[in-house]
Amino acid sequence: MGQSRHGTGVGPQQGFTLIELLVVFAIMALIVSVVPFAFGKMRDGAQYRDVLRSMVSEMRAARNEAQLTGVGTRFRVDLQKREYGTDGHPARPIPDAVQVQATVAGSELIPGQVAAILFLPDGGATGGSIDVLRSPGVGTRLRVDWMSGRVHAEALNP
Repeated sequence: MGQSRHGTGVGPQQGFTLIELLVVFAIMALIVSVVPFAFGKMRDGAQYRDVLRSMVSEMRAARNEAQLTGVGTRFRVDLQKREYGTDGHPARPIPDAVQVQATVAGSELIPGQVAAILFLPDGGATGGSIDVLRSPGVGTRLRVDWMSGRVHAEALNP
């Protein structure tokens, strides 16, 4: 009697058991449910950092422009339209995930919820602060010194 080269066919079978498949599906379901939440948090954090960096950059550019041209330059935050920018440049939008609050000199409050900081040719400014928040009470305060016109960032913690 001859045997085939592959044996009698009796032996360990290859494949996955039902329990192994259920465990894999449970892990996949967990990953699919967590990824969108994590992605949303990453996107919100990136938007917050982008707004913060561009606000600092635009304030410093406004200060430099005022000193170079000899004409005051305003940095504006429109709280109603949710945008910000400097005079003569296109405004940038504030994403929904980012909240902004402003404290400025009374003379720089423009009707319609527009707050501005005027950078003067001598390097000074009207002063004020812009709070950029990613959740209530957590974020960064951009403070503009009225005497030097310099922009400083400080962390806000609840």
